[in-house]
Amino acid sequence: MEYSELIANRYSVRAYRSDPVEDTKLRCVLEAASLAPTACNRQPFQIIVVHTQGHEDELRRIYHQPWFVQAPLILCAVGLPRESWVRSSDQRRYLDVDVAIVMDHLILEAANQGLGTCWIAAFNAKAAREVLCLPDEVEPLIFTPLGYPADSRGPKERKPVETLVRYEHW
Repeated sequence: MEYSELIANRYSVRAYRSDPVEDTKLRCVLEAASLAPTACNRQPFQIIVVHTQGHEDELRRIYHQPWFVQAPLILCAVGLPRESWVRSSDQRRYLDVDVAIVMDHLILEAANQGLGTCWIAAFNAKAAREVLCLPDEVEPLIFTPLGYPADSRGPKERKPVETLVRYEHW
């Protein structure tokens, strides 16, 4: 699939088939995440792969929507703040930016593999820490189910490019 077609067709999937995700496809998705650019190439992240089957009740504590546990896999991108790059001029830590780029690479490759995802930031962080047994120095940032879509893409509504871009200055 051409890149422009891929980004136009990718959508947030909210219904999943229970079909397993092939190991080769999962590996492609994880490889894409590992190739994402991060500030100073620090790669301050990890991806936690959770098999949904048998963990549905625990996972529902993290995010309560029923479709969250329909997919055979749940992926969580966690940040490692101690490893992230910090801009010296204002001490701005780039952890969130890095992990967002990683997740974007991951979801686009998932779509390229015919898999569905849904970017989830509105989760219960305390439950995520408990369920995933995260140490204090690890920050859960983004979740996504990973599986084959059981729905289809609706219309994609976006603001016109002209309203989102400025040239030379504000």
